[in-house]
Formats: sequence, C-alpha cells, structure tokens
Amino acid sequence: MPSEIEGRRQVGALYSQHHGWLHGWLTSRMGNACEAADLTQDTFVRVLLAVGRSEQALRLEALQEPRAYLTTVAKRLLFNHYRRQSLERAWLEALARLPEAEAPAPEQQLLMLEALYEIDAMLDGLDGRVREAFLLAQLEGLTYVEIAGRLGVCERSVKRYVAQGLAHCMLALA
Repeated sequence: MPSEIEGRRQVGALYSQHHGWLHGWLTSRMGNACEAADLTQDTFVRVLLAVGRSEQALRLEALQEPRAYLTTVAKRLLFNHYRRQSLERAWLEALARLPEAEAPAPEQQLLMLEALYEIDAMLDGLDGRVREAFLLAQLEGLTYVEIAGRLGVCERSVKRYVAQGLAHCMLALA
C-alpha cells in the first residue's frame, strides 16, 4: 500500500495528466462546462479518497487504463447528479401544486429536499420490487394484500420485500 504522501503524489500526477480530458468528456455529456467542472473535481476527490483508504487502497500505479477508471467513477457521479436533478424537479412540481398559503418556508423546503436526497440514497441499493413494496407500505399505507395485488405477487413475497427494505434502511442508518 502506498504511503499517504505517495498516494497524493500519484493522484496529483493522474490529475495533471487527465483532468482536461475528463472535463471535456463530461462537458460533452452534460452540455454545461460549469457542472462538468464540478463533477470532474468530485471524480478526483473520489479517487483521492479511494487511494487513502487503509486496507483496500487503490493502487494508481497498477492502473492499466486510467481513463477507463476515471470514466467509471465519473459515470457513477453523473448518474447520481441526474437522479438528484430528477428528484429536485419532482419536489419543485409538488411544491408548485400546493396553495401558496400551505407552501413551507424556503428554509423548510431546503431541509425537506435534503431529507429526500438522504432517503433516495438510502433506498438506492434496493431491488426494484423491494423498493416499490417498501414505499407502498411505508408512504401510502397499503396493506400487504393491496401491495400484492399491485405487484402481482403473493402476500408472502410482499412481507419478505418489506422486511428486506426495513433491514436495508436499518443497516444504512447504523
């Protein structure tokens, strides 16, 4: 495992060799150079953190295709970026449908949006059916029989799905 100083030096070399290329690659996909610059920086921060982890540290000198590695990291960040944008749009649309007198204060809106981001991140690792069953039970208050009818599965499967969702959330909070 490289020392912390050696790891930083390697990330610095990777940065200087590939920063411009990665920024251009992200700009071509996003159509926005400023957002691409942010994601480029986030990509290198992730690499730096990966190099700094103790037991399973990334060994940059062993990378055969550094651009492929950077692309993989950047694609994950890009996916998360678009998912957050989609969540924010849905939130703003829901707010727009509220009567003005019922709309939360701007500070509350920000706190609620941050909570939505955290919930979304927590549920991210769940299988689609598990997530859907869990959300139908928790947010819509549907019974297991109703959820089973919607999903076209047996009630026992719904119980298992909801239990998996709860276990996943408990582990995420731990």
